[in-house]
Amino acid sequence: MERTSPMMNRQELSLRKLLEFRNAWVAWLIFAVAIAVTVLLWQVSIRLVEDRTEARFRTQSLQLKSAIEERLLNYEQVLAGSAGLFAVTGDVSRDQWREYVDKVDINRYYPGIQGIGYVRRIGVRQMADHIASVRAEGVHNYLVNPLGSGPYYYPMVYLEPGTERNRRALGYDAFSDPIHRRAMEQARDEAVPTVTAKVVLVQEELGEDQASFLMYYPVYQGGTVPEIRAERRMMLAGYVFSAFRMNNLIDGIVGLISPFLDVRIYDAGVVDRQNLMYGSNLGSLDNEFSFQMSQTISHGGRDWLLQTRSTPAFDFLASDPRPPIVLGSGLVISALLFLFVLALIRSRLMAQISAGRYRAITEGAANVTLVMDRAGKALYASPSSLDILGFEPDQVQSLDFEELVHGDDWPQLKKGFDDSVQSPGKQMPVIRVRIRDAEGQWRDMEGTFTAMLSVPGVNGVVLSLRDLTQLKAAQSELHRLAFYDPLTGLANRQLFRDRLNHVVSRSRRSGEPAALMFLDLDGFKRINDTLGHDSGDELLRQVAQWLVGCVREEDSVARLGGDEFVVLLSRISDSDAASKVAETILRSLCQRIRLNDHEVGITVSIGITMIPHDSEDAGTLMKYADLAMYRAKELGRNTFQFFTPAMNIKAARRLLQQEELATALGGDRFVLHYQPKIDLASERVIGVEAFLRWHHPEKGLVSAQQFIGLAEETGLIVRLGEWALRQACIQVQALERAGFESLKMAVNLSVRQLTDSGFLDMIRQVITETGVSPERLELEMPAELLNEDPRMLRELLVSLHDLGVCLILDDFGTGSCSLVSLQQLPLDVIKIDHRFIRDIPYNVSATDVASAVIALARKLHLTVVAEGVETPQQLSFLKTHGCAQCQGNLFSYPLDEDALIGFLIRQYERPLIS
Repeated sequence: MERTSPMMNRQELSLRKLLEFRNAWVAWLIFAVAIAVTVLLWQVSIRLVEDRTEARFRTQSLQLKSAIEERLLNYEQVLAGSAGLFAVTGDVSRDQWREYVDKVDINRYYPGIQGIGYVRRIGVRQMADHIASVRAEGVHNYLVNPLGSGPYYYPMVYLEPGTERNRRALGYDAFSDPIHRRAMEQARDEAVPTVTAKVVLVQEELGEDQASFLMYYPVYQGGTVPEIRAERRMMLAGYVFSAFRMNNLIDGIVGLISPFLDVRIYDAGVVDRQNLMYGSNLGSLDNEFSFQMSQTISHGGRDWLLQTRSTPAFDFLASDPRPPIVLGSGLVISALLFLFVLALIRSRLMAQISAGRYRAITEGAANVTLVMDRAGKALYASPSSLDILGFEPDQVQSLDFEELVHGDDWPQLKKGFDDSVQSPGKQMPVIRVRIRDAEGQWRDMEGTFTAMLSVPGVNGVVLSLRDLTQLKAAQSELHRLAFYDPLTGLANRQLFRDRLNHVVSRSRRSGEPAALMFLDLDGFKRINDTLGHDSGDELLRQVAQWLVGCVREEDSVARLGGDEFVVLLSRISDSDAASKVAETILRSLCQRIRLNDHEVGITVSIGITMIPHDSEDAGTLMKYADLAMYRAKELGRNTFQFFTPAMNIKAARRLLQQEELATALGGDRFVLHYQPKIDLASERVIGVEAFLRWHHPEKGLVSAQQFIGLAEETGLIVRLGEWALRQACIQVQALERAGFESLKMAVNLSVRQLTDSGFLDMIRQVITETGVSPERLELEMPAELLNEDPRMLRELLVSLHDLGVCLILDDFGTGSCSLVSLQQLPLDVIKIDHRFIRDIPYNVSATDVASAVIALARKLHLTVVAEGVETPQQLSFLKTHGCAQCQGNLFSYPLDEDALIGFLIRQYERPLIS
């Protein structure tokens, strides 16, 4: 066994070296040249076969054209002979015509002709005598059809052979058909045979309406052709004609000359389905072909496009086995040449192999290979020892191996060496050791011993060491990616959940309290959307540093995702200690930071739950801290709140309300009430505002203020808003039918609706489906909308304005309503917030704000609407200061549909303002 191993290694080495390009380049070159010559000869043979096939295709196509032209010329001569019969005998009787056609024997000698006939020109005054004479000849049901306005008719009088199919055509006035007429007039005027365009023969059966044509030959009175066109028209006696069915005419020619070509004939030289005269339908189903040829057949004043294509059957019959034979033979010869030269190169390489006895076990770049004698002294070190340990291979032999190995690992390494000596040729189990490199650093390595003392060329114990330093670093990096947030370096959700479970278990056993804090940054979305995600990420990294600086080393800080952080206080005395930490965090985070050349401020809302007082379940504690955080946001943000059982009850109630709200939306439990809007100049109702109401099964009619916030949080506001808009548009149509054509309908929108990606499409769809005029629709938008992205907001409002709807800014005077926004946005109306109207005229500040808003709006050419008008004093003030429109309980409470109609009728009977 020991003697065969070197031979196997040498064979493997020889084969690997033999296949290397630097050794076998001559063989590869000869092989490449042979392959190139083979491909060239193969392509030449293919080209020769293709040229021969194409020549055969062109020959058959040209022969097909000649045969068709020759047959048409023969049929023309038949017609010329028929016309000559009239020139010789004058008038030809039906029996004479039948006898002549029988002698021609068209079924035998002229396939494709359905019959040879005669068309006689009949004047209007001759019609009765003509019909009587034909019937006297035995055609008892003979009639001329269709009957036109005259003065001449051209019925088919004779058509032989006299089959039942041909007898149907007798009496047919072909001149009434524009296609026939053009051919007949050309034949008459030019005294030449003329072919019609594509027609369907009168005698065709249902389902046999194949393409056909007729060839007309003029017959003149006296048997001679007049020289002048006018005389030809006067002396015309009729026409002899032949009717042809294209399939019967062409099939025989194609089957004889080109049975494996796809043949198509188009009338007027135009490739179009309507102009298809003939199609053999032999082509490929995928409309693929190798060759194609188009030729023009001109006969009888018509041009036919003859199109021929090769078919799979034609290609198969034209195929030639020589190209594959050339290719196969060339490949075999190339392979044999390659193997022959390769054998010569292998013989040369085998002769050059010498003293590379250690390379089979020492060239691995990731391993250090040592060969030691029986005493454990290093005889050889692989070149990789320089890259991994920093020692030159020659230097290793002079080193004391025991000094390089960590003292704790030397005994097991020594035992592995001794065991391998006792078991020659057997690979020992893997041993983990720490070895000092040239820089004095410990490197983690693993190795195995194999005793090869009697193997020629080795004669020692082989130790193969693999460096684990990079592997351990990679494992550490994987651990970091699995348990730490890549952006902030804090623990992620998975690691934090493990730490929380550990603290909960310890608190349960010891009773020592701990605290869990849930933190959410206030206004982070606005900063992220305004300054960009890079600035948002920088802010999150800074917040993480601030949080770590606010807690002890034994406490944990983690980022759950987005702008949500958690802090775990592993050991605290009581809730007061947790409050102090929360206050420290609020002070540390309540500061300004410069991001992307902008200085921004940030605050945080904190929810706190106590462990184990509030719960001993990690998931429940997370939920409780989250509820407390939302309570802190409801109280104005930048504060902290401890969890209380009431919060859980409130959350459960809120979840129940959410389910009830979704059920109500699906069960059609919402209605709209309408509050009139009064024009102070005309003292009339000019519009109404729609208010949403919920028919609650227990609470009765619920106003929107009690559920609209929940609808916005859950996202139901999008569906609910679409329903309200659709109902309002339907109500506009109902008011219009009731006679109130000029009333406008105002619909309130939320920021969540307006920033939804499908809002514009929804508006357009509702307007289209309800048929409401956009000019009758008013959209009321909250003032908070001005805090959104200015560019997005302008694009949205411009699109709405282009639809023709009226845009109203609601709650003006609250929030941050800038004059720049009022100037740049396409607004039509502003509505003064009812809180300012409520304090008129008793609050000087409120009256000043109201009068200033009215004056500002008039300067900006905006209409001002005051809502919440409840007293005559408020109304008098608004009229005095130039307010345009009002609404409020002074005029009417919000009304349902029936009450609204009654109110509108009454307001037309008497003024609303006295």
